[in-house]
Amino acid sequence: MSKKNWMHRLAVLAGITTVSVAAHAAKTELTVYTAVEAEDLKKYAARFNQDHPDIKINWVRDSTGIVTAKLLAEKENPQADVVWGLAATSLMLLDGEEMLQSYKPKGFEKLSPKFRDNSAEPVWTGMDAWMAAVCYNTVEAEKLGLPKPTSWQDLTKPVYKGHIIMPNPNSSGTGFLDVSSWLQIFGEEKGWEYMDGLHQNISRYTHSGSKPCKLAAAGETAIGISFAFRAAKSKKKGAPLDIVFPSEGLGWDMEATAIIKGTDKLEAAQTLVDWTVSKKANEMYNKGYAVVAMPGIAKPVKYFPENAESLMIDNDFGWSAANRKVILKTWQERYDSKSDPK
Repeated sequence: MSKKNWMHRLAVLAGITTVSVAAHAAKTELTVYTAVEAEDLKKYAARFNQDHPDIKINWVRDSTGIVTAKLLAEKENPQADVVWGLAATSLMLLDGEEMLQSYKPKGFEKLSPKFRDNSAEPVWTGMDAWMAAVCYNTVEAEKLGLPKPTSWQDLTKPVYKGHIIMPNPNSSGTGFLDVSSWLQIFGEEKGWEYMDGLHQNISRYTHSGSKPCKLAAAGETAIGISFAFRAAKSKKKGAPLDIVFPSEGLGWDMEATAIIKGTDKLEAAQTLVDWTVSKKANEMYNKGYAVVAMPGIAKPVKYFPENAESLMIDNDFGWSAANRKVILKTWQERYDSKSDPK
């Protein structure tokens, strides 16, 4: 090979290397805040990266209350690009602070109207919904002589004193949907009276929405206030649980997605949000939730009620979001003495 040809070949190879390095360097990294169950995060990222290997997700994960507080604290200097999997009530609160970027993702119209922001300039889309339920351990309850409750009101009866565990609403989205739903079901004054009575029977408040049901499934408590899908999952695995859907109706919330205003990676953020409303994403959500945003996707779940939507209260998400701060402060002052250490 002549010196000239050899030099030319080196130049070509150098060019290829430069392009390759540049392409690698061009991989966009998105910081995504989430309250999705930790066991699901790797699955979410892996499925997304099958379609978009050029975007890397850096997760910041914690419980709903902590993620919400973190986002609010960072309002003047946002660190997140996208929120993928946070309670809709939390996103509505952020929207009230003008922290969310308006965006209507591709496939928006395919979602159930309940699962989307139907304002002129939408800022969030729903993913899946979870609803309250009571996990009742039949073995432990029989030992302790505890009758099976059928209503929320039943749980205030003296017979249950020290035998109920529920989530702390300041930490847990499930805890907050419980508290906000009771204030809607019973009215504000009667709702707090109800929680005063319930508090007498609570042994502890956890910082996780699934934990009360896990503890009931393991026989560490007779009754855990949790959410229905976790209850069905535990029962399917053989736990001696009866799942109670209280007669007054069930509080519920949805996990939702939004772009944080001010991100300098808007195009990549929009690509991610487009993907989060896709059929593939909804099929993935259905692995962990029985109710998902896209109609026709959800498969029947053993022990989960077929009439789930009819059991859900007519939840006023706007009211819950607007009053969240006051509700949580009041709850903290009244009941936090029984909360698990953080």
